[in-house]
Amino acid sequence: MPMRLFISLTLILGCLLLQTSALAEPNVKNDNGPGIQVPSLGNDHIRAIDTPHKPYNSDPPTSGPHVPFIAKWGIYKIPIPKELQVHNLEDGGVVIQYNCQSCDDLIAKLEALVKRYLEKASQEKLKADDPSRPTRYEHLILAPYPGMDATIALTAWGRIDKLKSYDEARIMQFIEAYVGIDHHPAHE
Repeated sequence: MPMRLFISLTLILGCLLLQTSALAEPNVKNDNGPGIQVPSLGNDHIRAIDTPHKPYNSDPPTSGPHVPFIAKWGIYKIPIPKELQVHNLEDGGVVIQYNCQSCDDLIAKLEALVKRYLEKASQEKLKADDPSRPTRYEHLILAPYPGMDATIALTAWGRIDKLKSYDEARIMQFIEAYVGIDHHPAHE
């Protein structure tokens, strides 16, 4: 009899743990796209980078309050303020950020990858009906992000993926899934 009781309690406890873990992240939906979906904080504009606003729900941010202008697409050696990069995400950007000490090899790999995409953008522009408009693959930024809890973070509007090390296939999959998709409300 004690063995039966032990087995019954073990099964009940196992079911409870399984149910609890399935409910652990109710706001995160897995739609099988690369990265993790982060609930949207909306598209509100703020006057300036230092304007007080509600906190972001991811780090780096994936949506929320942002200034009414964007950072130029490309490669940066200095961090981009959160309130600026969020507008780039809204405009269809993918932002690749890194946090590491003495990692010239990693930075070189990330820069080479972004340069390949920027070359694709140049080829797209040659074929475009309106060469003054940004092309899909132009919507990329690479920048440092000191203090984040990952070596590499990939962000798009409402999506984030964090990596401990360089994984070119995973980075490219994220870029291909989200780059160039505009997220402005219909009335803008």
